[in-house]
Amino acid sequence: MKNCPECGNIILGRVDKKFCSDMCRNNFNNKLKAVEVNYVRNINNALKKNRRILEEICPEEKSKTTRNTLNDKGFDFNHITHLRKTLKGAVYYFVYDYGYLELDNDFFLIVKDNRSKD
Repeated sequence: MKNCPECGNIILGRVDKKFCSDMCRNNFNNKLKAVEVNYVRNINNALKKNRRILEEICPEEKSKTTRNTLNDKGFDFNHITHLRKTLKGAVYYFVYDYGYLELDNDFFLIVKDNRSKD
């Protein structure tokens, strides 16, 4: 006799059965995935917020802003989707289709990447 790892009830039926019901099996597996799902959800939310901030600052093709402005709006510099290096060696940090390049004196160039619409 085995007990269900979710609720502790006795498992009836096949010898290789692991849970007493579909509900217990689902609950058990959902709990296992919850931490992973929350981690991914939090990163996705941070990326979406970063993109919204860049979109707000850069309604056209290019715009300039300061680190203070980005920080005040809650921009998280730890979350980007990819990098793009120019031929001159400058590195743009992208959040989906918006990128930023750090300039001198805590200024940033914000750009919208139109190549992603192809």
